[in-house]
Amino acid sequence: MFDFDKHLTDLAVQTVLCVGDLMLDEFVYGEVSRISPEAPTPVIAAKRTETMIGGAGNVARNLVALGTRCIFVGVVGSDEAGTALTQALSANPLIEFHLVVDAGRLTTRKVRFVSEHHSTHLLRADWEMAQPIDAASEDALIGHVVKAMPRAGAVVLSDYAKGALTPRVIRAVIDKAHELAKPVVVDPKGRDYSIYKGATLITPNRQELADATRLPAQTEDEIAAAAAELGRALGTKAVLVTRSEAGMTLVGEGTAIHIPAYAVRVRDVSGAGDTVVAVLAVMLAMRADFESAMRAANAAAAVVVGKRGTATLSVAELRSRILPAATLAPEEKIVFDWALLDEHLASWRRQSLRIGFSNGCFDLLHPGHIKLLVGARAACDRLVVGLNGDASVTRLKGAGRPVQPVQARAEVLAALEAVDLVVVFDEDTPESLIARVKPSVLIKGSDYTREQVVGRDVVEALGGEVILIEIVPGHSTSAMVERTRAPKT
Repeated sequence: MFDFDKHLTDLAVQTVLCVGDLMLDEFVYGEVSRISPEAPTPVIAAKRTETMIGGAGNVARNLVALGTRCIFVGVVGSDEAGTALTQALSANPLIEFHLVVDAGRLTTRKVRFVSEHHSTHLLRADWEMAQPIDAASEDALIGHVVKAMPRAGAVVLSDYAKGALTPRVIRAVIDKAHELAKPVVVDPKGRDYSIYKGATLITPNRQELADATRLPAQTEDEIAAAAAELGRALGTKAVLVTRSEAGMTLVGEGTAIHIPAYAVRVRDVSGAGDTVVAVLAVMLAMRADFESAMRAANAAAAVVVGKRGTATLSVAELRSRILPAATLAPEEKIVFDWALLDEHLASWRRQSLRIGFSNGCFDLLHPGHIKLLVGARAACDRLVVGLNGDASVTRLKGAGRPVQPVQARAEVLAALEAVDLVVVFDEDTPESLIARVKPSVLIKGSDYTREQVVGRDVVEALGGEVILIEIVPGHSTSAMVERTRAPKT
C-alpha cells in the first residue's frame, strides 16, 4: 500500500499534462428575499462576484494548489473570456499553458447565481460553442501535446464535450502516452466511450457508466459488473466510478473495491470531479497503485465539496483528511519555535478559550502521566504541555536520561487527545515558558505542594489558579528505568 505520509511531500516535484475543454467560471453570490413582480422568479440582490478558471482548467487549478506543476493545452476563442482565461493562467507560475486561439470560436463561459445564505444554485447561464474544433486547431493542439508530454509524469484528458477533445485529438494523446509509457486518466463525456480506448484509467459517474454500457448501475454489484464490462471494452487498466454521496468503486485487476464517501457537510459539488481526476493523475505520476490513488481522490473530494464554488485543496488539507490524527500530530501540535506558540495562543484568546499549562520530562509515558494530562485538559479548553529538552532532562535526571530523545517524547504526547500543544523548552524550569503562555490554570501532580509549583506566582498574579491532580501511586519513570537496568537474577 502506498505510504501517504512519506510521499505527499513529493507532490511538489511532479508534473501533469492536462488537455481538455477550457472555460471561464463566474459565480454571482447574493441574497434572495423577494419574487420579481415581472415574473414568478426570485430576485437575487448580488453582493459579490468570483471569476476563475473552469472546466479542464479547474484540473490545472487543483494540481497547482497541491504544489504540482501543470502543463495545460486547450483552445479559446478570440474574445474577452479567452483573454480573461489567458491572464488568469499567466498569473500562476506553476501552470505552463499552450492555448490554441480560434477566432471563429466562442470561449465557453458559465455564470452561476448562488444564494449566499443557503449555498443554493438558483440559475446558470452558459455562453458556448459546443462543436468540434477544426483540423487546423487539432493539428496545433496535438503539436503542443507531443512536444510537452515527455516532461509529464501523467496525462489527464478532461472532456466537457465542448469540442477540444475530438476523436483525432484523443487518439493522438493516448497513442503518444503509450509510446512514452505515461498513464492517462480520462474524465469522460457522451455515450460513445470507444474514443477513449487504451486509456489507463477512466472515471465515469454512476449515470455516465449506465449510459455508456447500457447496463443497470444502481447497486454495488451492478456498478461493478458494468465497470468491468466497460474496462474490457476499452482495454483500460482500471475503471473508477464516482457515486456522489455513496462513495467510489474501483474495478481493475481482482475484485471490485467499494469505499464510502466521507461524512461531510456538502456546500457545493461544482468541480469536484476535476479534483478527483487531478489527484488521481498526480498519484499515478508518483507510481501509486489504483486503490491508493482512489482513496486519495476520495479524501480530496470530501474537502472541496465542503467549500463554495469550484474549489481546490492544499496538501495540508489532503493530509488532514487522509492520514490519521496521530500521524498528523507531530506537525500540527509540536512547537520548537516559540513564535509559533504565540500564533496558537493569539487564536485561542480571540475565541475566549481557557488556556491551561502543565509540564514535565515525560520520558517513559505511564498511567500517572495519562491521569495528570486528562485531568489537566478537563480543567481548561486548550492544554499546553511544556516538555523539557534533552539537555535539560540530563541535568535534572542524570546520565543516561532521557531514555527517548525529545522528538520521540514530543510525538507520543502530541498523539494524546488531551494534549493540544507540546512546547519544548531547554531551561531547567518552565518559568519563562509559563510567563510566555500566561495560562489561566497551571496544573501539576499532587506530589508537589502549591508553594513548590514553578510559575505559581505568575499565574496567580494574572488572576489564574493552580490545580493539583491526584497522582497514581506506584508509577514513576525513574523507577521504571531502574527496573530495566537492574541485573537479572
